[in-house]
Amino acid sequence: MERPPNLAAAIDAAAEALIAVLDSASSRPAVPVSPTQLRVLSLIVSHPNSNVNRLAELLDVVPSSASRLCDRLEAVGLLRRVADPRDRREVRLLPTAAAETLLRELQERRHQAVQAVLDRMPHRAQHELLLALVAFGQAAALGAAPAGTDSTVVRTA
Repeated sequence: MERPPNLAAAIDAAAEALIAVLDSASSRPAVPVSPTQLRVLSLIVSHPNSNVNRLAELLDVVPSSASRLCDRLEAVGLLRRVADPRDRREVRLLPTAAAETLLRELQERRHQAVQAVLDRMPHRAQHELLLALVAFGQAAALGAAPAGTDSTVVRTA
C-alpha cells in the first residue's frame, strides 16, 4: 500500500490541532503558573529525586535559570527543596501536594478536551486512529532504539 504524498502534512496538521486542544485546556484561569513552570513540575514528578542540576539538564538551561524557576514555584507553594537524607549537601526537588493536585486536575481537563474531540468522530475512525497511533509510537521507538538493542514490534489486531 502506497503512502499518500501528503501524509506527513496531515500528521503535522493533526499535531497542531492536538496542541491547540491541549493548550486551550491548559490555559484556563485555574492554572496559576506559566507553561514553563508546568513543564518544570511535570519533569520533577516524572524524575523523582532530581536536584537543580538534573533539572537544568532536562530543561537544557544553566543551573541558575533552573534555580530561579524553582524559586518561583517554591514561592507559590508548588515545590519544596529538601536535603537528601543520604547526602545533606544535595538538595532534592519535591512537588507539594498542591502541585500534584494541579497536575492531576490539568491532566483531567486535557483528557476531557481530547475526549470531546474524539466524541465528534465516528467510532470506526477512533479505532483506526488508536491503531495508527500505536503503530506510529512503535515506529518512533524503533528509530530511537540504541544500536544493538532488540526492538521487537508488537502487532495489534
